[in-house]
Amino acid sequence: MKRLNVILSVLMLVCVLLPIAAQGTKASVGEVSLTMGSWRTDDVEQMNRLLAEYKKVAPTVTIKFQPTNPPDYNATLRLQLDSNTGPDLMYARSYAAGQELFKAGYFADCTDIPGLMQNFTASNLAPWQMEDGKMFAVPFAAVSHAVYYNKDILKKEGLSVPQSWEDFLSLLKTLKSRGYTPLANGLADEWDILETFFLGLLPNYIGGADQRVRYESGELKINDAAFVAAYQAMADAAPYCPNGFESVTYNDSQVLFASQKAVMFVDGSWTAEVYKDAPFDWGLFAIPAPRGKQTAICFHPDMAITMNRATTHPDEAKAFLTWLCTREGATKASQNLPVGYFPMINFPITLEDVHANEFLALNTGKQTDARFVWPALMDLYAPMNQAVIKVMKGQLTAKQAADSVAAVF
Repeated sequence: MKRLNVILSVLMLVCVLLPIAAQGTKASVGEVSLTMGSWRTDDVEQMNRLLAEYKKVAPTVTIKFQPTNPPDYNATLRLQLDSNTGPDLMYARSYAAGQELFKAGYFADCTDIPGLMQNFTASNLAPWQMEDGKMFAVPFAAVSHAVYYNKDILKKEGLSVPQSWEDFLSLLKTLKSRGYTPLANGLADEWDILETFFLGLLPNYIGGADQRVRYESGELKINDAAFVAAYQAMADAAPYCPNGFESVTYNDSQVLFASQKAVMFVDGSWTAEVYKDAPFDWGLFAIPAPRGKQTAICFHPDMAITMNRATTHPDEAKAFLTWLCTREGATKASQNLPVGYFPMINFPITLEDVHANEFLALNTGKQTDARFVWPALMDLYAPMNQAVIKVMKGQLTAKQAADSVAAVF
């Protein structure tokens, strides 16, 4: 009998503890904890501030920002989703990479989120939209491309911002003749010369999104005269990069510009905060188009946030995404985005950083488009990257560079 009493006591204790254990990460009754995956390891502080702002709106919801090393994000996220251990909310890649995860049933259908279809332009929705119009994420932030330049040096030398590509080359030549290193860009890390420089200037030669889709369909050839001219522009810029630019890393380029050892740096907006304490006056200008063409801007849709179709807290996850589609949520997001990342919502939002506003102002009156290969031609990323590198090293002519990419299209 004594043994039976012990067994009954243990069973009663288990019955009491099981409901408590089943509450998982709930801190108390009514509280919910969500996780958010991302590739932005540099943004922990900013995102924690934003999520703290959201907690004021939803006091019972805590969202934990858990970023993954950027190169590992895609593979890590897929493993998590495959094993049903994925985050409740997560950053979604644009175009094909995000579409694949939606088709696989991992991303939730976001189409009916209040404000999503109404408060974003069609062009800002498109990177996270399926062919049938369904949305698989809420657009969060875009980045831009331009030329960083040392205003103090140009002023000292009596030089002005170039209005055409020909003027730009003339400026580079003048600076070099006066003992300066005109450009900070290098080739060692490879990705940056393609993404920031070549894809940044390419819209000046081929036009915006309306022209890009003609290349995607094969109506226009990616070794036509416009593409050859773009590769030639890279070859023409190469002599004005640092000595030994083949071995200059992306970080080296930042240091060269920040230390005033290079006058200009063709780069993305995400670098702006690096120079916030620079001991010199710096500014930005759009990568200029050749004479006879209109300057266009590579304004790239970079980040969106979606929810896991398998989340156990769909209402709370959807509520957060809904908040991002409101003026209040978008304003709070813009205030807590890293400098150089821009809100994509269709509300007028003034950014606090002077240079961030300067970046956005470059878009005024100009065509904008995503990086050329992202929407439909990512298979061309590697061959196009190598073509740019080889043409800058003098290993290929511009025509040969264009033909080498066309050969694998």
